[in-house]
Amino acid sequence: MSVWLARLSVDRWRLSHAPEARAAADAAPTALILETAHGPRITAANPAGIAAGARAGMLLADARALCPDLVAVPADPAGDLAALEKLALWAQRWGPWSALDPPDGVLVDVTGVAHLFGGEEALLADVGRAFAQRGLTVRAALAPTAGAAWALAHHHAGARAILAPGDDPLRLLADLPVAALRLDDDVLTVLRRLGIKRLGELAGVSGAGADPAQEAAARDALRRRFRNRHSPAANPLLRLDQLLGRVPEPLLPVIDRPVPMVQRRLMEPLRHRTPLDTVVADLAADMVRALEARGEGARRLELALWRVDGEVLQRRIELAAATREAAHITRLFAARLDDVDAGFGIEMVQMRASWSEPLHLSQADLDAAAEDHGTALAACIDRLTVRLGPRAVTRPVPRASHIPERAQGWQPPLAPVPPAQSQLAFHTRPLKLLDRPEPIAVLHAAPDGVPQRFRWRGTVREVLRVEGPERIAPEWWRERSSTRLRDYYRIEDEAGRRYWIYRQGIIGDGRGGVPDWFLQGLYA
Repeated sequence: MSVWLARLSVDRWRLSHAPEARAAADAAPTALILETAHGPRITAANPAGIAAGARAGMLLADARALCPDLVAVPADPAGDLAALEKLALWAQRWGPWSALDPPDGVLVDVTGVAHLFGGEEALLADVGRAFAQRGLTVRAALAPTAGAAWALAHHHAGARAILAPGDDPLRLLADLPVAALRLDDDVLTVLRRLGIKRLGELAGVSGAGADPAQEAAARDALRRRFRNRHSPAANPLLRLDQLLGRVPEPLLPVIDRPVPMVQRRLMEPLRHRTPLDTVVADLAADMVRALEARGEGARRLELALWRVDGEVLQRRIELAAATREAAHITRLFAARLDDVDAGFGIEMVQMRASWSEPLHLSQADLDAAAEDHGTALAACIDRLTVRLGPRAVTRPVPRASHIPERAQGWQPPLAPVPPAQSQLAFHTRPLKLLDRPEPIAVLHAAPDGVPQRFRWRGTVREVLRVEGPERIAPEWWRERSSTRLRDYYRIEDEAGRRYWIYRQGIIGDGRGGVPDWFLQGLYA
């Protein structure tokens, strides 16, 4: 079954108004817009806006030339997709599994379940009633394949949008436009230029239903026209075979994964910090029991505080390693509750683990020392992260690159290092590398000679000792062909300070003019 929510974004915008304000919102011509490189562009419009001349894909300036009173509202594609995922899960009331059909559709497997609703007609009627109660406009269709059901839901104008398993799809769907094959716009343009506007015409060109030899020759001619098209939406032959059931169409079902959640509804609103800490500690203990039952540990926890005035305060923590330690969770949240304004009181507190990982039970009496050590390290990292920020606590890891600024990276403290990233053997490297190499002015005896004096940050420094050069070539698989190689020198000035500088390029390499000098590191 294909369910098409033809006005999903407009219906969501309409439902965001209070019931008493929806009539006024429907009367005003309104368009949902997205910012593009050429200016705001309309993605959808309400019936009043469509009557005024607004169309999807039209620039807002052009639409307002037709209707100066057109109201522009920002579109919410991410919110539409999130709502579609929830609707896909809710639609499993009609079948064992469902799949997304973005941007505005849902596919439901209803094989062998229509009799539970009184037949196919009653099933479609039930779908229409259920979505209408939610304030959503839908068109639904039934067919043996997902492609045929989609074509019926989007392009069938008749009252009966049902294709039985024994029906001939080529005969019943022949009058539908080729857009019913879910093809890209440029492919539809090519088909129209070829004079193919209906599915029956495409089936005739491809030789469907003809002699096998003639069909093979016709399909080969059409395949050559689209031989560089690899995507299903760019291959009309593949889409036609999927519609007819000759080729299977893989679908990714939507699976509901319940998130561990615990909450407390309070008999009296809380206005002080001490009872709030007690409630958070109780919720942490409940969350630990919920996670233990699932064999998981929390990596991200979210705390929601409902105030009496309706405002919801959100606090979130992320942990370096999966944990089920209630005291540790309570301490981390305590650091995030110092700025909470309870107002007239907090009447409900909720804690949910939006990110969890498998964490098996361990025998504490045998592995107590190792477990305590690991827990202490993770707890220390969590406290630093809560205090300094999620991006402030990282650790360096080696990368497989001989370019100094790429030879190491940063990642979360307890994340495993990928095994393929092994450190290469280098010459002596300075302990401190600058975030970015800084340009310097170097004086030398010859254009490619040893540096004798250089100016860095406004100070001239005399060079007493030089070691080098160490030549580092660019990474040809990553850099452009015009990238110049580097000659690195370890130098020491008259004050005993040691630097790591390099010359970018050499005279006559054909990749630029005079070589540039940079300072990249400092030795301790």
